Amino acid sequence: MRRKDIVRFLKDWTLPVAMGTGAVAYLLFAFTPQLDAAGTAMAPFFAAILPLFMFLVLFVTFCKVDFHQLRPVAWHFWVGVFQLLFIGVLMALMVGFRLTGNSLVLMEAILMCIISPCATAAAVVTQKLGGSLEQMTTYTFLSNFMTALMAPVCFPMIEKAADITFLTAFSKILYEVVVVLLVPMLLAYIVKHYLKRLHRRIISVRDLSYYLWACSLMIVTGTTVRNIVHADTTVTLLLAIALLGLMVCIVQFAVGRFTGHFFGHTQESGQALGQKNTAFAIWLSSTYLNPLSSVGPGCYILWQNIINSIEIWQYRRKH
Repeated sequence: MRRKDIVRFLKDWTLPVAMGTGAVAYLLFAFTPQLDAAGTAMAPFFAAILPLFMFLVLFVTFCKVDFHQLRPVAWHFWVGVFQLLFIGVLMALMVGFRLTGNSLVLMEAILMCIISPCATAAAVVTQKLGGSLEQMTTYTFLSNFMTALMAPVCFPMIEKAADITFLTAFSKILYEVVVVLLVPMLLAYIVKHYLKRLHRRIISVRDLSYYLWACSLMIVTGTTVRNIVHADTTVTLLLAIALLGLMVCIVQFAVGRFTGHFFGHTQESGQALGQKNTAFAIWLSSTYLNPLSSVGPGCYILWQNIINSIEIWQYRRKH
């Protein structure tokens, strides 16, 4: 294989390569006795740099945003309606049938794949696919606010032991949103309007935010594989969570694209409903629900990024 073909392959399949690298690296360090000490020593380092990567991804992305175009549009409303509808159906099943044990864990895992807000990196993928960066950025804020409202309402209904009040959970989630989204946006606004030379250098690097995101995805995948390997449950339940997560992922991308078709924004709408902030979902489920439910969004990372990779490959082939 020629060097040009290798580079082309890596560009087309950056996300699966990043996920595969993260998974293999974790398994290599975890199951090779000679590397076990090194893996243990590096774990805090990777945990510390992951937020930095996510911050840089958003900062670089927001440097390309036209802040005057950040406003709600029609498809935002309908995508939000479908998300609320999916949440309502799942809540009705869990509460109506009074699910317990593995059945409840399974439904909680799927709920986290739905109630989770739109991924902060969805704007990066949308831009790669020729969609509106501003519309995706706006919906990301709206989606996070909706999750901040819905999670404190839903969680106490399905986990009676959850020590949670609406205001406490709302403030915690909102704080995470402010730190993750508003701070890099504010810095990007300052750089764009007052540090123009630095701004030109940042936006001149092609696909910088995309490759930064791939680096963060590699770390997140390694962490996800670790959580799955150490999950204290049966293989059958893990497989059920993974397969249902795949079905939910396909349905959300499909419904999102179908909704956006009516407004001329198929790509944006599909990413908005289908691509989830799984790291945030893992934190939510570990904090307020059965920790095993975090396997759901952990598997969802794999499914949504396979779909993203296929979309990017198809877009590049056409253009």
